[in-house]
Amino acid sequence: MMAKRENYNDLYLFMQVVREGSFTAAAQRLGLAQSGISRAVRELEERLGVQLLVRTTRKLSLTHAGELLYRTVESGFDALDMGLATLAHYRHTPSGTVRINASQHAIDKVLLPKLAVFKQRYPDIRLELISESRFVDIIAERFDAGIRLGSEVGSGMVAVRISPDMEMAVVGTPEHFRRYGFPQTPTDLVVHPCIAYQFGDGSLYAWELNQDGKKITHQPQGQWAFADSYMEAKAARLGLGLAYVPEELVSDDIEQGALIRVLQCYSQRLEGAYIYYPHRNVSPALRAVIDTLRI
Repeated sequence: MMAKRENYNDLYLFMQVVREGSFTAAAQRLGLAQSGISRAVRELEERLGVQLLVRTTRKLSLTHAGELLYRTVESGFDALDMGLATLAHYRHTPSGTVRINASQHAIDKVLLPKLAVFKQRYPDIRLELISESRFVDIIAERFDAGIRLGSEVGSGMVAVRISPDMEMAVVGTPEHFRRYGFPQTPTDLVVHPCIAYQFGDGSLYAWELNQDGKKITHQPQGQWAFADSYMEAKAARLGLGLAYVPEELVSDDIEQGALIRVLQCYSQRLEGAYIYYPHRNVSPALRAVIDTLRI
């Protein structure tokens, strides 16, 4: 006869009596009255219709039926304990989706290399890395976080640095310089077709350069404007003009001679990338992302 579900408590008490070797020891361990445990085990025997324990003045011993039930109950409660421990592990293991808005450059050079460890460390977290160069209202567009250069963010937002300062580089093809010459100072750029970076509002990034300890700007003039540093670098490789892009995007091209860097002593270092997010309701999954990215 199967014990009804409401009798599981009696089964647990029976198991503890056997483990402790007596009703008295089990009562002390569980902080219960000995009489209550005795009654529970007696009622269990009555419901099952078999004797489970042989009670003598010296000790308790199990009947054959009692031995069988004990083994079944013990393995059942052990499995239950293990299941509950697994649930506790899941409670402490972050899960869920984290949506991040970032430029292609930030995804490629910062997010992917650093977050690759999630494959082993946080397999229950789903990462959505969405590349858009336009300015995005991350709350309105349901992003958990955004990436931007510099720590200037809106009120109610927190910014955490995730990459070092970034060195910019003016680059062009050897063919470009054969045709237009090598600029020696920033003022020489006026005769060079330059590839522009366009912000989401349509304005162009004015190249920020250093001259005589002061920051100066150059408004790029040319046929081409892109909303992505990668495309600027690609356009420069195609000989469409000079580009002013993060040096790490073109370091291989410079090394191989496909692009030549000029005006290095005038180039600016831009503040590194930051992850920004609303300070309230940071999920465990987003917290794992932030802690992995921060430097």
